[in-house]
Amino acid sequence: MSAPRSSSGRVILPACVAALGGFLFGFDSGVINGTVGALTVAFGSSAAVTGFNVASMLLGCAAGAFLAGRVADAFGRRTTLFAAAILFVLSAWGSGAAGGSAEFVLYRLIGGLAVGAASIICPAYIAEIAPPASRGRLATLQQLAIVLGLFVAFLSNYLIASASGGASAVWLLGHQAWQWMFWVEIVPSAAFFLGLLAIPESPRHLVAAGRREDAARAFARLGDAASAEAQVEAVARTLARDHKPSLRDLRDPARGRIHPIVWVGVMLAALQQLVGINVVFYYGEVLWRAAGFSEADALKINVIGGVINISATLVAIALIDRLGRKPLLLAGSAIMAVFLGVLAWVFARAETAADGRLILDSGSGTLALVAANLYIVGFGISWGPVMWVLLGEIFPNQIRGAALSVAGLVQWAANFVVTISFPMLLAGLGLGGAYGIYAAFAAFSGYCAWRFVRETKGRTLEQMSTEL
Repeated sequence: MSAPRSSSGRVILPACVAALGGFLFGFDSGVINGTVGALTVAFGSSAAVTGFNVASMLLGCAAGAFLAGRVADAFGRRTTLFAAAILFVLSAWGSGAAGGSAEFVLYRLIGGLAVGAASIICPAYIAEIAPPASRGRLATLQQLAIVLGLFVAFLSNYLIASASGGASAVWLLGHQAWQWMFWVEIVPSAAFFLGLLAIPESPRHLVAAGRREDAARAFARLGDAASAEAQVEAVARTLARDHKPSLRDLRDPARGRIHPIVWVGVMLAALQQLVGINVVFYYGEVLWRAAGFSEADALKINVIGGVINISATLVAIALIDRLGRKPLLLAGSAIMAVFLGVLAWVFARAETAADGRLILDSGSGTLALVAANLYIVGFGISWGPVMWVLLGEIFPNQIRGAALSVAGLVQWAANFVVTISFPMLLAGLGLGGAYGIYAAFAAFSGYCAWRFVRETKGRTLEQMSTEL
């Protein structure tokens, strides 16, 4: 079956609106970075409780990702994103207003539900509305939005801390600066809600829900009206005739086991986190202060890393539909393994001060900064955006929602394990040992991409459904 004609221009607005969910995903994940020390003081929490305060959102993310696919199959992609937008607003307000760790964790869990839902439904929605020739670039908008959200969170934290004199300082209206760091998120959350009013439901979901006339109108609105009915028929041929999509579809009756493509998605989801990228994003300030930098310099380094991450993602957008998904994964794995290894070597050789911080001379400090940013480049051109693109497109229409639920659950569970284990690794093995582990996973990710990932460039979702 040849790909139907479609207009990339007509899907840009809906794709950008969906990508706002990715922006909130990034902002909500990154805003905690500049508040860790202030939260410890405000709540009088121990190191273990502080670690859980940071990682608690990830439990909500895992639950949100697992539930969102099934909710999206039942009620629609757009409806699920509306619910996520409301949860983002509630979490942003509550996290800043919390008076203790228990209340703070509750609101971070609510935010996690929203982040988890957005993390899988936004790329799925974009993949389901995008034409094959530009699907990679449009789906990569999700990762661009995530890193923009991270950058804005880092920049916002830095500006608020600079204006107030520190994250714990009292600032506007008698509230502490760290509270305003969370409240800033209310603005983009409201914009996301309003933007969703202007976009259609995914036509592929509408076909699965039996709303073929609505699906044809959606296809016509997003592309070529003349081919809308043909697109509806093509999607319908990939769906089971006797029931709507559900978790039971993950098991292939002919093979008597889970579809192999589900395991590929699970592998991609886990390895994207096991290379340690979110240690940099969640604990950047803690990490660089442990390496001997001041609080102000550590926050500046976070901002620089955010700019580099955005730039690398723009490179991925330019290359993903030209080179393909698999070559980018392989290149990124190699780059990450090399520079994580360099970081492990630098940190392992450094002397330790009486307060536990590393002592890096100017040469070692510069090398560590360069290696860390090149590691971010490797992630930004490959596993950062490409994993989300592949999760949105590799699963057949019948199992996409259910498979995304499972892959999303695994992705956030791996994120939680990496995030909550880093303080323990830092205390037990030091920065050198921690980064050595992440380097090993980066090398392993390259093998897995080479061995198990099939190229999807230029193929329709229906072609991939029939080739499973």
